[in-house]
Amino acid sequence: MNLRTRNANGTGGWLVLLVVGWLFLQPPPPAQASGSIYRYIDAEGVLHFSDTRVDDRYRWVKPVYQDGPVISPLPPVSVPGERDYDRLIVQVAARHRVQPGLVKAVIAVESNFKPDAVSRAGAQGLMQLMPATAEALGVDRPFGIVENMDGGVRYLRKMLDRYGDLTRALAAYNAGPAAVDLYRGVPPYRETQAYVKRVLEYYRSYRSEFERRGSAPPGAARSPQTGR
Repeated sequence: MNLRTRNANGTGGWLVLLVVGWLFLQPPPPAQASGSIYRYIDAEGVLHFSDTRVDDRYRWVKPVYQDGPVISPLPPVSVPGERDYDRLIVQVAARHRVQPGLVKAVIAVESNFKPDAVSRAGAQGLMQLMPATAEALGVDRPFGIVENMDGGVRYLRKMLDRYGDLTRALAAYNAGPAAVDLYRGVPPYRETQAYVKRVLEYYRSYRSEFERRGSAPPGAARSPQTGR
């Protein structure tokens, strides 16, 4: 471009200079390709990350800035309300002879009703199944709502049958049966002790809700200690 070009009245060159100057003063557009993170969840519920868009399945993760760049691995999602799963909870709980209030309490404490929740240890989904546990239970899609809930309730039923006691069953669900067997009860882990206490508190509240709505199976109030 010839910056000296003038039109008939001699003002063209100044206009060009103003436009060029304005362009130079504008901030550069965000470089999405530099330092970008892309992710996708495959058919098995496994979360994949890449610094390049390998194929069309990958979606760009928007960076969140808070005292320096921090990448949010999951985009904001609409979290279901605590009653959104009640009908499914009743069905799955009845199938495996577990109190629906207990199932809901475990979900509330484990994932706060977020089906895409992932813990620091790698537990996944509504009922926070560890990958090895999910595989042993035959759960192919740990982030699938129905599959995750069914697998989690089956595992909870297994712990209830193994110990015949709700407190130890919940401790085993959180810390594993090996720890419960080692300490012959709730392990002296702060996290596990807080977990058991919180689930039992939620259970009492949720059990009353299901009973008022007629969703709890007969005999629910008579045997809370086993979750049956």
